[in-house]
Amino acid sequence: MMHVRSVASRAGALPHLSQARLPMTCPITAVDENGQPRELSIPVERPLTLYVDKRELVTLMTLGARPEWLALGYLHNQGLIASAQEVQSITVDWEVGAAAVKTHRGISNLDEKTAHRVVTTGCGQGSVFGSLMEGVAQMQLPPDACITQQQVHSLVNTIRLTDSTYKLAGSVHSCALFSLASQEPDMLVFVEDVGRHNALDTIAGWSLLHEATAPLALYTTGRLTSEMIIKSAQMRAPFAISRSGITQMGHQVAQQVGLCTIGRATHNRFLCFSHPERLRMDPRDRAQGSAAAGGLAVT
Repeated sequence: MMHVRSVASRAGALPHLSQARLPMTCPITAVDENGQPRELSIPVERPLTLYVDKRELVTLMTLGARPEWLALGYLHNQGLIASAQEVQSITVDWEVGAAAVKTHRGISNLDEKTAHRVVTTGCGQGSVFGSLMEGVAQMQLPPDACITQQQVHSLVNTIRLTDSTYKLAGSVHSCALFSLASQEPDMLVFVEDVGRHNALDTIAGWSLLHEATAPLALYTTGRLTSEMIIKSAQMRAPFAISRSGITQMGHQVAQQVGLCTIGRATHNRFLCFSHPERLRMDPRDRAQGSAAAGGLAVT
């Protein structure tokens, strides 16, 4: 399931995108612990082979909600394109399971850029190109961006109330991008996919096509790995929030690029793992959290 708020498109010639959407679930019959048949829905996992200027690049496993955004965001997050304006069109044909990307001038040094892969912890996507790690030192995030404790709580509650494939069928990850320009976080786009990286790449593709009001916060149901942190920083989102935890390398990269990571975010609880100076605490909430049995207080 996907939710998108109307946001102005970016200036310049944007690529032509097909609209090859497919249902994200299908019905099956299962048998429960009492031997009784039960009708339920499960996510549909599909292979999508990405071709760039007629050259096969990679096959991604996806639900297929917004395959054009996924292809665009994947190319950007792998460092193969710098902007959406470099792409002339993306055409998805589900009969053959292919996404054909046509660029205006080709991708220079494509062989060199795709030669070195790093195996990652990603689900639904097994490797990233080595240049992704090499660009960490050049990443710049808005230095004065802050998030309030109330905004964190409100953001998590928005996700909790959002209709989703996960609630219907489970077995998927979700990501969302929020604008923190006002006191109440504004959810710009919500995406679900087989793996958290595909969901995040789809959001990255959306952000290449639209103007989003900063500062931005990324939400993911998955753990905060180094790749997730880097992709968040590439979108210039200085906040990454997860209902899960963080890895050692994810923490190291977040500290390096100045990104505030918040994990274990459920209901009114969370842990701030990096750059807590970006987090504005409410003294009343802090006192209540400290007093609650088993509560987690962030300092």
